[in-house]
Amino acid sequence: MSDLDTAMTRVRQLCEASLDRLCAAFDLSPFARDILLLCAGVELDGEVATLCQGGPTFGLALATLPDAHWTALLPSAPLRYWRLIRVVPGDTLLTSALRIEEPVLHALMGIVSPDERLAPMLEDIAPPDALPASYRTHVERLIALWTRPDTEAPIVHLRGSARTGKRTLAAAACSAIGWRLRSLRSTAIPATAAERIELARLWDRDAIIGRSALLVDMDGARAVAAQMRTPVIVVGDGLIEPGAREVVEIAIDRPPAAEQRALWEHALGAQAMSLNGELDRLAAAFTLDTDRIEATGRSVLEGPAETLAPRLWEACRSEARPALESLAQRVIARATWRDVVLPDASLDALRALVVQARHHARVVGEWGFARSARGTGISALFHGASGTGKTLAAEVLANELHLDLYRVDLSQVVSKYVGETEKNLRSVFDAAEQSGALLLFDEADALFGRRSEVRDSHDRYANIEVSYLLQRMEAYPGLAILTTNMRSGIDAAFQRRLRFIIDFPFPGPALRRRIWEAVFPAETPTDGLDYDRLARLNLPGGNIRNIALGAAFLAADDGSPVRMHHLLASARREYAKIERPLSAAEVGGWT
Repeated sequence: MSDLDTAMTRVRQLCEASLDRLCAAFDLSPFARDILLLCAGVELDGEVATLCQGGPTFGLALATLPDAHWTALLPSAPLRYWRLIRVVPGDTLLTSALRIEEPVLHALMGIVSPDERLAPMLEDIAPPDALPASYRTHVERLIALWTRPDTEAPIVHLRGSARTGKRTLAAAACSAIGWRLRSLRSTAIPATAAERIELARLWDRDAIIGRSALLVDMDGARAVAAQMRTPVIVVGDGLIEPGAREVVEIAIDRPPAAEQRALWEHALGAQAMSLNGELDRLAAAFTLDTDRIEATGRSVLEGPAETLAPRLWEACRSEARPALESLAQRVIARATWRDVVLPDASLDALRALVVQARHHARVVGEWGFARSARGTGISALFHGASGTGKTLAAEVLANELHLDLYRVDLSQVVSKYVGETEKNLRSVFDAAEQSGALLLFDEADALFGRRSEVRDSHDRYANIEVSYLLQRMEAYPGLAILTTNMRSGIDAAFQRRLRFIIDFPFPGPALRRRIWEAVFPAETPTDGLDYDRLARLNLPGGNIRNIALGAAFLAADDGSPVRMHHLLASARREYAKIERPLSAAEVGGWT
């Protein structure tokens, strides 16, 4: 036996268990195994390094190792395809030095150490502490897909309303079979095809060594997923172009209210018992992903038990806001029932809206109406002239229900490009579904029109856009409101799909007097105001509020209470702004 043989025997004994596993995992021939062992020996044994001065070469391997064959060093052969070794450029292939890749060397010593080139691109995803019952079936399916014998693992495409919940589910499935789940940052994916191939090969090698699966979003999937041969999970909507690998789609939606309640109980531990039914209301209002429930629950445990319920409610509102902030305008809801002056029929309808929103989960979910009715969402149309209180009423509803109010300007959402309007609406609803927010779609006239015979493609797509909006409103678990100045502009067939249609009429003298009586806050000093005379101004509530505010500033500048002459000066400015004459009949006898 030669000195090299003796030294190689020592190296083989040092890493024999790991070597056998790597050979099986990468399908290495005996000659390829010995080349790998020779390259490792240079790093692990001083005698091997001395005998292979300048490093082992392919020529040395062909001359000294048994069962030698040229094909072992082809680019498509396992040693180079899986990036187990690299060829240091030299004069010829035979004389070029061979080097073992560092993660492979560590693996031979029984240590999993990911490639340093990949580390900045990857993020570990920890398995969850608890999992919704409905997710367990999906976990079992993933395990079955990944453990099929003699079959390449498919690309798994997780779509659906759950956002971070898809990551949670994938992590749970990986953990169940002893895998590590890592997420690839799409921003780190190289721009060139050659670099993306190199990334895929490095990942595949490390994934096999470390028993890992990769999670990527849709953009990352289109760039690199199809080039990988190890388990890949894609999250997000869209289509994955068909390729050599099988693609399996699984829809992952946020867990239903009952399962969310169980997750809240797990996250809050013993303190959940002190909430006295508040968790049912919380699970009905907010549809959070599993990991967000865990994180939010932990974040509110510090503090007095008696304030846990309001802290938890506010934490859920804050948790849900970021997804909507870039898509809609959040309106701070300060108005109360005192601020809304409407006919009794309209007020009764608004109170009925509150009742239905408050008990929606019980009636639709627990009492079974979700199975017997199509479109159980609470949708409403507020119609009336500008300034009659439509947005103010929405504030009252949000305030009463302790929910955020988001205003969506439909004139900004509607696009002339086919499909863009639906895409914009989808983004809003998808973001809102976890928040329970009250959605106010303003300027509905921009989208609605009297539906008539379809004469061209524009008419057809306009109807599709309206139908899509109503469909999402019907399915939305919260409260969605449309506002319009002209109810007559909305087709009767569309109106039938709205649960509430509430009139905001132009106020007559009696309503205007009530608006004037309520328009000044209790803290505002007033003196000698004649509400009957003020009610002669033929204006809706929005303009009345503008006049009252302007008069308050004038009075503050005078250092006096608000008086009729302040209101007269402010009214003149408001009428000039709206380009209407202020008649003597309206202001006669004011001063």
